[in-house]
Amino acid sequence: MTDHLDHLDFEATGGLRTRGTVLIVPGRGESPAVYRRFGARVASDTYRVRVTEAPVLDPADPIASLEVIAKQLAEAAAGVGDEPTRPLVAVGSDTGAVALAALAALAAGGQRGVSDVWRPDALVLAGLPGYGAHATGGWDDELNARTHCPVHRGVLSDDPAVQRGSLGDVVPDALLDLAYGSTATLPQLLLVGDDDPVADREALSRAAKALPNARLTVVRGAHHDVLNDVHHRSVSAEVVTFLEALRNEPALSPIIVTEASRW
Repeated sequence: MTDHLDHLDFEATGGLRTRGTVLIVPGRGESPAVYRRFGARVASDTYRVRVTEAPVLDPADPIASLEVIAKQLAEAAAGVGDEPTRPLVAVGSDTGAVALAALAALAAGGQRGVSDVWRPDALVLAGLPGYGAHATGGWDDELNARTHCPVHRGVLSDDPAVQRGSLGDVVPDALLDLAYGSTATLPQLLLVGDDDPVADREALSRAAKALPNARLTVVRGAHHDVLNDVHHRSVSAEVVTFLEALRNEPALSPIIVTEASRW
């Protein structure tokens, strides 16, 4: 693992052939260090992983901010090597997921400022927030909204770069409209905790059904930080399963199929 001020890098482990490139985009208030555990676990399956800074969403001009973010993500992907190993999959949490979904919608609509620079092969959207403000209260209340994993609560509390109270910041409606109204054809895995107080499950379900190539996975007992909550091992396994299915022929065809089960 390589630790920089603005990103974290995880090399594919074991000296084996790199199976793909994963770019992780944090959400409101999060630093790259929040994703050490998740990044290391994905890299252990021989994927090259880079964690970026959380995107800056300008409420005064959200579309212009997306074009800046597209360039930043393209530069971050290029920074892992001369030619990132495909598939290149972007994983976003919270506003990171909003930015990725909105970028995909703009690219699908042919917006040159985005489609010319940012071309991921697939997306993982974790904890897409709903519209409006979420009242977080104090730090303990925000922690309870984010996660019940004691390790992750400690990571958030001990990281001076984590911006407390930011989970209550309002996400620009224009970006949520793009994210929830997207018809982008690239494969997308949507993850949400069934105890996420920030999510809008109805809007998320409608969006997943409208997307032509998406799967919505609900994590039982998980809160907003679904990649880092109590079931983080199972969630990481779901993400790796998606990554492996992208490499399959044909892409996304199931690798393991249950033939019989009593549970």
